Amino acid sequence: MREVAHGEVRRPILVEPLVLLDPGAIYAMYVGESEQRLRSALSTVDAMAPVVLWIDEIEKGFAGSSSDADAGTARRVIGSFLRWLQERLAGVFLIATCNDVETLPSEFVRRGRFDEIFFVDLPDPTERSSILELHLRQRRRDPSSFDLAALVAATDGFTGAELEAVVVGGLYRAFGEGHDLSTDDLLEEAHRTTPLSTTRAESIAALRAWARGRATPASGLALSPVTTDERRPGYA
Repeated sequence: MREVAHGEVRRPILVEPLVLLDPGAIYAMYVGESEQRLRSALSTVDAMAPVVLWIDEIEKGFAGSSSDADAGTARRVIGSFLRWLQERLAGVFLIATCNDVETLPSEFVRRGRFDEIFFVDLPDPTERSSILELHLRQRRRDPSSFDLAALVAATDGFTGAELEAVVVGGLYRAFGEGHDLSTDDLLEEAHRTTPLSTTRAESIAALRAWARGRATPASGLALSPVTTDERRPGYA
């Protein structure tokens, strides 16, 4: 709980705890143990309500499986989780990230289990500028001392993690050369980086094509129409 001031009155604000559920930690070697672990974890979450439950890379633990190689464990775990999604307490707010949504069972993405699906695209120029400013400030550098416009232009197609790596790599470069960080150091690091949008261009295009009409853009910008290239084999 924290307090905020409204004029002369200080009012408490309740801040719900954030709980991370690791799907990879659910599975065990003995029959029935995986399902019990999941039920125990979800019971704990229910007992903590109001709470925010975060599942990172949900497809790693709940992707669809028609194989009997695991004696049906994956299907039973998915069934238990879907039932909890349908019946969970109102005080549990669920957030999940997913890199490969097409591997999830169709039951996962229907309304009532997840109320909204957001598509987080690569950052646009304004977002790249904000991300670069953030990482420069975190490392005690004044963003106004750098040519952010040039850096934004040089980092087209970079992810947020790649933008951070540019700042970190530039700092190492500047330290190795015995001077303070400059725009040239960052530009050199950016030019030496091959972003994910280049190495996995087909995968990103396919994900964008899937998201059109199925997901809400997280940035508020509408997704562009499907291009001719995206209709080629290898694209969704």
